[in-house]
Amino acid sequence: MSGDANQHTSVLEAPKAAPEDEPSPAQRFLQVELELNAHLRRLTFSEPVRYRYNPLEYAWETHRCYVEKYCRGGQKILFLGMNPGPFGMAQTGVPFGEVKAVVDWLKVTGEVGHPPDEHPRRRISGLSCTQSEVSGARFWGFFRKLCIEPERFFQHCFVHNLCPLIFMSASGKNLTPPELPVAERESLLALCDTALCQAVEALGVSMVIGVGKVAEQRARRALSAAGVDVRVKGIMHPSPRNPQANKGWEAIAKAKLEELGVLSLLAG
Repeated sequence: MSGDANQHTSVLEAPKAAPEDEPSPAQRFLQVELELNAHLRRLTFSEPVRYRYNPLEYAWETHRCYVEKYCRGGQKILFLGMNPGPFGMAQTGVPFGEVKAVVDWLKVTGEVGHPPDEHPRRRISGLSCTQSEVSGARFWGFFRKLCIEPERFFQHCFVHNLCPLIFMSASGKNLTPPELPVAERESLLALCDTALCQAVEALGVSMVIGVGKVAEQRARRALSAAGVDVRVKGIMHPSPRNPQANKGWEAIAKAKLEELGVLSLLAG
C-alpha cells in the first residue's frame, strides 16, 4: 500500500466540477486543504522538531477517497481533532484514522506514499500498518457501535483535524503543536485557523465539537475572531495519555453528546 510520494503528486488536486456546476461540498473542502498545504510548505521548524509529515500530501489518495465518500453537504456537526497521530491519520490520511476502522468500517481505499524525509523508526506503511492507534480505535469504535453503518454517522457529521501535520523529534517522539516553539506554533496555527474557518463555511455546519480541550479552545477563538456563526462545544479526547479516558471514554462521550442533542441523531 505504499509507493514513492513523487509518483502521486499528480493526484494532489481536487476533482474538477463541470463549468456549469457549483462545486460540491467535497470539492470546496478539498480545495481549502490544498491551499493550506501550499502555505504549510513554506514553514520551517527548529528544535525539538526534526521531522514533519503531511499526510494530506503523501496520503492524498486515501484522504480524497474519505472526503469524496463522506463529505456530502447538509451535515450539521463537525468533529474536530488537533493533528494526526502516528498510527492513525499519519498512516491512512483519515482523521483519527486507526487502520482497521478505516479499512473495515469506512471502506477507504487507495495508495499511500511516503514523506520526503522519514524517520527510520517511524516509517509509513499506509493501510498495511499493523499497529493500532488507541485514540482512533476508541473514536471510530464508539460511533460504529452507536450508528452501526457509517452512512448514519455521516448523514449528520463529518470529522476533520485542525492541523494536518505530524511532528517528531530526532528520537522519533511524537510532538503535538502545543510542544512546538511559540513563534513557530503560532505561525502554523494561524494558517490552520484560517483554513478551519474556510472549511466550516464550505461545509455549512452549525456546530463544531472539538475532540479535546486544545482543539475546542482553538476552534472557538478562530471562528469567533472570523465572525463565523457556529456553536463550538467539546468532548473529552480519547487518548490513552488521558487517565479519565482510560476509565471509560465511551460513557463520558455518550453523556456529553446526549447533553448536546447529538446522540439522538446518531443512535440506531
